[in-house]
Amino acid sequence: MGIASKFVTTVAAVLAFSTPGFSQEAPTKETIIATVNGKEITLGHVVSLASRLPDQFLSIEDKDLYAGIVDQLIQQQLLSSLITEETAELKLARDNERRAFLATEAIERISAEAVTQDAINEQYETVYKNAEPIPEYHASHILLDTEVEATTVVKLLASNADFVETAKKMSTGPTGPQGGDLGWAGLGRLVPEFEAAMVALEVGQISAPVKTQFGWHVIKLNGKRNQPIPELTVVLDEIEEGLKAAALEKRISQLETSGTIVRKEQEIDPSFVKKFEILKD
Repeated sequence: MGIASKFVTTVAAVLAFSTPGFSQEAPTKETIIATVNGKEITLGHVVSLASRLPDQFLSIEDKDLYAGIVDQLIQQQLLSSLITEETAELKLARDNERRAFLATEAIERISAEAVTQDAINEQYETVYKNAEPIPEYHASHILLDTEVEATTVVKLLASNADFVETAKKMSTGPTGPQGGDLGWAGLGRLVPEFEAAMVALEVGQISAPVKTQFGWHVIKLNGKRNQPIPELTVVLDEIEEGLKAAALEKRISQLETSGTIVRKEQEIDPSFVKKFEILKD
């Protein structure tokens, strides 16, 4: 019987006697779950590892998750016992791992403090509800290879030719089969020459030929509106990430100002970043 099997059997035996007829203190984080070559693995170790697992692991049934974590900790302890001497390379790696672990913990705490319901509501009001309206434009276009062709199309449209049908027949652009419809777009989404001509139009108006890097365009402005204000639920993730990023940037700036940071003036050749051999004893 393997170590894991023996351990599971032991746990089953303990649970079998954990009935109201037996007096037993409730487990705590110090409760020893197993010993491996004299090294203790506690319930605290198990719960700590579980608390840092991605959410999808927490959908595993408790008994399977518990057994899997215990097995993993036992195997890790067995494997770690193979390293009997800490080399300089391992010490440096351990220093970096500890630094990164504590920094990650600090980031999580800063983020948790930053993302409150009041902060979310305030950011939503500022960025979306009370912000200056952002215009959007609904345009269609007919793309042609030459100015002469574009001028001909403008004349056809002036003679009451249907824009959509003309685009389907004559446009060389990928939107031609859809009648040249570009959908709704905010400023900055289209090339500057096209955008400038589009913005100058009244709704329903058709432009003179407009040259861009893609060719010659005949543009029709179908509509203009302000961007709809999104519901809070739609932008919640974006707001939370923004609050976290701003809080972290602010805290780091404070730490850099209040801390003592001394960068040595000695110049190091940047190529040393890949000289892994200096880590060896």
